[in-house]
Amino acid sequence: MKAVGRYRDLPIEHPEALLDLEVPAPGPQVETVPRMTTRRRLLGALGAGLAAPHLAWAQVARPMQVVVLFAGDAEDDEAAARPFFEEMRRRGWVEGTNVVFERLSGRGMREYMERLASSAAALAPDLIYATTTTIALAAVKATATVPILFSTASDPVAGGLVASLARPGGNATGVYHVPGDVVARRLVLLRQALPATKRIGYLLDRKSAEYESQKRAHQDAARRADLELAVAEFTNYEAVAKILADFRREGIATVALGSSFTLFARRRDIGQLAARSELALVAHRVEWAEAGALLTYGADIADSLRRAAGVADRLLKGSLPAAVAVVQSRSFELVVNRRVAAALGLTLPQSILRRADRVIH
Repeated sequence: MKAVGRYRDLPIEHPEALLDLEVPAPGPQVETVPRMTTRRRLLGALGAGLAAPHLAWAQVARPMQVVVLFAGDAEDDEAAARPFFEEMRRRGWVEGTNVVFERLSGRGMREYMERLASSAAALAPDLIYATTTTIALAAVKATATVPILFSTASDPVAGGLVASLARPGGNATGVYHVPGDVVARRLVLLRQALPATKRIGYLLDRKSAEYESQKRAHQDAARRADLELAVAEFTNYEAVAKILADFRREGIATVALGSSFTLFARRRDIGQLAARSELALVAHRVEWAEAGALLTYGADIADSLRRAAGVADRLLKGSLPAAVAVVQSRSFELVVNRRVAAALGLTLPQSILRRADRVIH
């Protein structure tokens, strides 16, 4: 098992090691020293307790433990999830004082998600935060008792995460980014940003929970936007590099990316592959623009993360997931990357730049 700071990475060559995870003893921590509690620090705390019993009682009161499950590299994903942690702190949850966040990373390996979720459940935390739909489904399967907080762009009722949005009924609740007609609007924005574009590629993960609905939505949206859609499907990540190169050889310069646990976890690598093939990527989350996509349009992730922190606050204070309604987010954002546009020799219309919620220079 590889451990770096407060992050734990899912072992790839020996996934069975997940079953033997060492669980750090929860306890008070401070930001200026490593978060893993050591025997020396524990003995020091006990010694302080003998000298000042009332202070010691406050210090050893068990902080709440939250296991955060990330799809890809934990350090990259935490940067993207910063609004969640900032909102938690604003609500009074100070890491190292009254809450401990244990970060577990799947490194984008879908086949290890069940083991990752089982390991999180084995820690018996006060809350598991599943940051993607795939992880949330694995977490619900792994435990029926530990409260689970999820963020998803898929219908959580249809997906089996909850019985209903108003009364989840089980041990999971969270935030649902209601998609609406977001795919159609994304392709319309693409046409406005690159008016000469007539044909685009579409990279689709056959293992995605939303495979069928995504495919239909993009085919319908492409017809409405008067775009020819060249669909390329994959089941293994190893095929992605060849698909992108093939798109370029076929004269396709713009590629839309489907929602995919595997793609999202490796977004930086895919951004680099696209740059080498001189492809403009179009996607659904701001993290893709930060990783090298030209344009993203989709759920306002920062807003959704802050809403997730609000749900986490209620659960940590004792509310039962079964009775906490799923929060529905209908806020969307357009992000364009002018640095990528310049590298590709593209000039984005001022109308798009003015409309963008964020421009990356």
